[in-house]
Amino acid sequence: MRVTERAMRNRQANGGWAGVAARWVAALAVAALPGAALAQSSSGGGPLSLFDNIFTGSITHGTPVQRAPAPAPASSSAAQPWSGEDGGSGHPLMTAAAIRQAAANFPTCVAAMWPDAARRGISRDSFERYTAGLSPDLRLMDLMDSQPEFTKAIWDYLDILVSVTRIARGREILAQYKPQFDAMERAYGVDRYIVASIWGIESNYGTQGGDRSVVNSTATLACVGRRQAYFKDEFLSALEILHRGDVTPEHLRGSWAGAFGGTQFMPTSFKRFAVDFDGDGRRDVVDNPTDLIASTANNLKKDGWQTGKPWGYEVAVPRGFNYLLADRAKAMTLAQWQHLGVVRPGGKPFPHPNEKAYLLAPAGAEGPGFLMLQNFRVIMKYNPAEAYALAIGHFADRLRGGAPFVQPWPRQERVLSRAERLELQQLLAQRGFYRGTPDGQIGGQTREALRSFQASIGTAADGFASSDMLDRLRGR
Repeated sequence: MRVTERAMRNRQANGGWAGVAARWVAALAVAALPGAALAQSSSGGGPLSLFDNIFTGSITHGTPVQRAPAPAPASSSAAQPWSGEDGGSGHPLMTAAAIRQAAANFPTCVAAMWPDAARRGISRDSFERYTAGLSPDLRLMDLMDSQPEFTKAIWDYLDILVSVTRIARGREILAQYKPQFDAMERAYGVDRYIVASIWGIESNYGTQGGDRSVVNSTATLACVGRRQAYFKDEFLSALEILHRGDVTPEHLRGSWAGAFGGTQFMPTSFKRFAVDFDGDGRRDVVDNPTDLIASTANNLKKDGWQTGKPWGYEVAVPRGFNYLLADRAKAMTLAQWQHLGVVRPGGKPFPHPNEKAYLLAPAGAEGPGFLMLQNFRVIMKYNPAEAYALAIGHFADRLRGGAPFVQPWPRQERVLSRAERLELQQLLAQRGFYRGTPDGQIGGQTREALRSFQASIGTAADGFASSDMLDRLRGR
């Protein structure tokens, strides 16, 4: 369930998640529709998701690799040829010449992986059978290095991912597979609504998971491009899955980065977390909902899920609050946050005031705040993007009958283009606040630099990259 570059999930993600990049504007429109194919990404150890596709454009769940950009619907993206151009990352292995040279060497590269496959217990017969007919899918190079000009605001993503239609379908799934969810909760102690939420957001309940051959995609990425070492492990793990007979070749299909199944497992994540919950001798997260539900729960449990605890709380942050405290590394007890004036809307109490949480303000001082607990961090291990984890937590609450967020989002704010994000980073660097390499992606380092700049000019240091902050940096 993860790739990055979840940029692949880690589960390893780069920034992000652990990581997948937002895809095309057309894909964004399609993603909002029922039945649209989801591309995946993975960052840390798990699956790639629709979220990755529309939010970042890179890879997600399963390993901290970096989630590659999520693919467009398989019916269209699979037919598109490679652009023949250098990749946007500027990596030497992503130049057009290097890609062509690696593609020409593809058969030799695949054959050279036989000794490693043998050490994993894969028979020669299986290796020959499952690698026969493989050919490099160079379209993946464009997907890996796609650089979206625009991203979506977090409130727009939540509107897409936590829609009325998806909530209705999720409740149907929970009713349809109630015995499986009951058994999963008894065995793993993981909230059924979180598992159902991941299933819904990752693949719209198995209807949008990608249709590329996982073996062919991971073989391509193991031999061509800038993530070869990471994808070599994924490729060999995919061969192990086929050799064991857990999933058949015709059903081992998924995202361009190799994530598959309803909750988008990367092959390496499948090896770590997949379980044969119904005892039929196969760990099948593609066609067996029992194994899918339990495997996803096993993933969360092993990542530290706390039974019976929430993921976090929506909170109201007082005016004049010191947003330098809104930092994942600055956890305090809920009682301490309440002492600082951070309270739940409507005055609801915190059930366990001694639990520690960190404050997240994804839309700055003008939007809602959230106090994030241990289970939120667990969701982020599944996919290291705070926006993704927020969508999962909120979707789960809605499935259990909860209400929408109470506080409004600053929907009047304009999302900066990539060129504007690059300029913002460059201006922060010129003023001595930013020490990274400008890349047009607003990550933790950029937000920290922006907070320092905001503090220096006496405005709310919320780290929100608004058009107003860009104008202030320009000196307007």
